[in-house]
Amino acid sequence: MPSEDLLRRYAELVVRVGLNLRSGQDLHVSCYVEHAPLARAVARAAYEAGARRVEVIYGDQLVARELIEHAADDVLEWSPPWSLARIDYMKENYVASLGITGDPNPHAFVGLDGDRVGRARPREAQQRYLHAIFYDRTINWCGVAYPNEGWAKRVFGEPDVERLWQLVAHAVRLDEPDPVSAWREHIEELKRRAAQLNERRFDAVRFRGPRTELEVGLLAASRWRAAEGETVDGRRYVPNIPTEEVFTTPDPERTHGTVRATRPFSPVPGAIVEGLELRFEAGRVVDVRAEQGADVVRSQLQADAGAERLGEVALVDRGSRVGELDVVFFDVLFDENAACHIAYGAGLPHALEAGANGANESGIHTDFMIGSADVEVDGVERGGSEVPILRDAEWVLA
Repeated sequence: MPSEDLLRRYAELVVRVGLNLRSGQDLHVSCYVEHAPLARAVARAAYEAGARRVEVIYGDQLVARELIEHAADDVLEWSPPWSLARIDYMKENYVASLGITGDPNPHAFVGLDGDRVGRARPREAQQRYLHAIFYDRTINWCGVAYPNEGWAKRVFGEPDVERLWQLVAHAVRLDEPDPVSAWREHIEELKRRAAQLNERRFDAVRFRGPRTELEVGLLAASRWRAAEGETVDGRRYVPNIPTEEVFTTPDPERTHGTVRATRPFSPVPGAIVEGLELRFEAGRVVDVRAEQGADVVRSQLQADAGAERLGEVALVDRGSRVGELDVVFFDVLFDENAACHIAYGAGLPHALEAGANGANESGIHTDFMIGSADVEVDGVERGGSEVPILRDAEWVLA
């Protein structure tokens, strides 16, 4: 267990920076039972910040395994009416939302049918939630992680939770004398990097490396963003702690070429994908291969009409707080902040010019890492000229 002081400071960072919770606001927390110590600390910090009510919904991967193994096909993607009502209430009443990751049972779904694993999600509930945070923008939301034995064993091969806490604390700046001030400075630096990209108005981003030759076209309205989100009533928050990326919404119809994932990832908790290779034509995934987990990815890509198109492209250099640790966390919240990544599924409308349309629409959003020291990243100008952005995983854009 972490010290009481560390948990308190982490919870305060979540409430003050991640969520930027306002007095009188409700907070909904979603996590696994193994994350309870952090959920409790967040509840205390939230009430101290003036929260009206904190509600925690606990999940259990071993219960989810029973669902995947035994439930009828039509139940796998079913959304219980009470979950839909909860999301509607959150949207209409501007409820804050916190998700806690850190997979306590990374092998929970071993031996199960990959197609059923990929389909085991409340489809309508996910669609409503994504629409609420991306389009309605009434929910200030954040994702953080809680180190635990299962996650530590997946990362290190042994349940060294203390070591994992040290890495997480560094990645989220808890080792700074004033983490809140450190985060505010970091946010401003990322915003400067996004502004640098927006000044160039690239037409596309090109990735070249081992088994990767991918061009991701951008919309005329695509705008690079970083770190902060903002609700319709002007409340700023940080959706991911940690965050080291600058990102934008690509043109859903203009991705072509091949790409290989540079890190393993979990499309759903309890399922690992390794060695993923995708081929795109006219924006659509037309071929899926992987050393492990290809069936889970294929199942996700068949979820709806937009699932097989890209919704995000993000750039990260290896000098990031996460990248400098040189550790594969097997958690996208951390791994996506160590390397460039893309996401198939839902686009990010707030990464478009105000009032513009064109973001990909889907009920899923799955990030996976495609960057490394061996992958060159260029911005492509409208005339076709290439401008270096990343070399040897270092930012070189002038």
